Amino acid sequence: MTDRDGKFAGDNPFDIVRAWMTEAEVSEVNDPNAIALSTVDADGLPNARMVLLKDVEDDAFVFYTNYTSAKAAELDQAGKAAFVMHWKSLRRQIRVRGLVEKEDGPQADDYYKSRSLKSRLGAWASDQSAPLGSRASLMAQVAKVTAQQGTNPSRPPFWGGYRITPVEIEFWADGAFRLHDRFCWRRENPGSLWHVTRLSP
Repeated sequence: MTDRDGKFAGDNPFDIVRAWMTEAEVSEVNDPNAIALSTVDADGLPNARMVLLKDVEDDAFVFYTNYTSAKAAELDQAGKAAFVMHWKSLRRQIRVRGLVEKEDGPQADDYYKSRSLKSRLGAWASDQSAPLGSRASLMAQVAKVTAQQGTNPSRPPFWGGYRITPVEIEFWADGAFRLHDRFCWRRENPGSLWHVTRLSP
């Protein structure tokens, strides 16, 4: 893969992801860690929404959500997911497909504690994805849980993380005349060796 140099260089795709994200933190105005997360429901109908990627581990990606949400039900049912990160400022994107498992332990506790108090209370108050009568009723629920939980709420049992361990990561960068550069890293399963292929634009 002699022409995989510059921004695509490296023997570890997670190092490349971290490097690109570091660049995006400088150039992208809002939420450089935003990902469009894709799932499928029990009928195979696709779903997509924006969430924030909170950790790039040595072999996986982690984000957090409400376990009673539609996305969580779909993640639990399929055990697989995909996401794309796109930075207009860099003219680059990263696509990921992989296997999903919950992160429901100390790591989730630590991340929850790092959030602002209002965000922690909001996690308790929101019955995510369920019908909501009005914003006023939501704010009333926030007031109720604030009185119940106080100023140091513990992580709700219905809120935590998901870890996506990829079997495919594709790096894309804009090229002149729409002759883009694309490199796809694939492996048969987590723990096996990566194989890198240049793709046509």
